[in-house]
Amino acid sequence: MQAWVIGNWKQNPATISDVNTLIEALLAAVGDDKADNDKDSAFDRSNGCQLMVAPSCIHLAAVSERLKDMPILTAAQDISAHSDSIGAYTGDCSAQQVADAGASWTVLGHSERRQYHQECNDLLVQKLSNALTQDLGVIFCVGETQAQYDEQQTLEVLDAQLEAIKTLLDDQAHLATSIAKHLIVAYEPVWAIGTGKVPTVEEVSATHQHIKHTLAGYAEPLSQTAVLYGGSVNADNADSFAASPVIDGALVGGASLKADSFLAIADAFGRAKKSG
Repeated sequence: MQAWVIGNWKQNPATISDVNTLIEALLAAVGDDKADNDKDSAFDRSNGCQLMVAPSCIHLAAVSERLKDMPILTAAQDISAHSDSIGAYTGDCSAQQVADAGASWTVLGHSERRQYHQECNDLLVQKLSNALTQDLGVIFCVGETQAQYDEQQTLEVLDAQLEAIKTLLDDQAHLATSIAKHLIVAYEPVWAIGTGKVPTVEEVSATHQHIKHTLAGYAEPLSQTAVLYGGSVNADNADSFAASPVIDGALVGGASLKADSFLAIADAFGRAKKSG
């Protein structure tokens, strides 16, 4: 299975100048075909690792345009639940609009959206449906809080969050194969995001195995769904996570804002896939 390393830039960088600096640093490493089709890149794009970045909505179009025909995909950080196209929804961006801006994926269900915007499963089912209507892939985030982890409720919490996918499948069972092609799940324990606290590889692997088993129980096509890990992933610990056969990549936060650290994580997963 192909590995995925996805950079969630969140509300960063502050300016388009900073965005351009980051993009140019990434392209300098992966090789800019528009500049030189024969130039060998420092990042071997055949290494089985697909790169993706999720800039803020204000920078999405510019980033997508710069990365057009490059080996880095773009994702939106969110889409509207109210409509997949247009409407009187001030402040929202629809799935059609982010696709038109050049994104091919969107992040949904991130813990920060669940916490700060009180996003529930019913809302996320609608966002999932809107994304698929516009042929957008979805990186669906799940994860438990510190208190839930301490109470050993991790799997129970994840099952409840994954119910959004089951509900969508119950409503559109005939689209199971299509949904499977457009879905990545990212396990991000809330207590590990940006804190420096990191669960063991054994813990993450066991959780990923549970997620994969749960998805396969929803519909057979989902048995091959990629499950990524996120939560203080960095260049120093990427090799250990990449070595696990059930960790299919990483959703990277702060470390994705520096080209060197982001690509070091991608390289770790790429090397693991090639050797595996």
